[in-house]
Amino acid sequence: MDRVLFISDGESSKVGSPTVDGAKVLATSNGPVKGKKIVVFRYKNKTRQRRKTGFRAKQTRLTIDRVVMPGE
Repeated sequence: MDRVLFISDGESSKVGSPTVDGAKVLATSNGPVKGKKIVVFRYKNKTRQRRKTGFRAKQTRLTIDRVVMPGE
């Protein structure tokens, strides 16, 4: 992931315009997980037509290891 907008280490901070050049985020993938359930309900007026379905999107969970500052 190379689109870093802001970096701060407690003493100094760097704001990108729009991104910080040379900054990267190193992350580890923890595998796929299912997201929050979305309920889809279709209804047609006056005809007794109803349909209820659900959907859970697949997502990838990441653990951020460190942010590499430009010049490191």
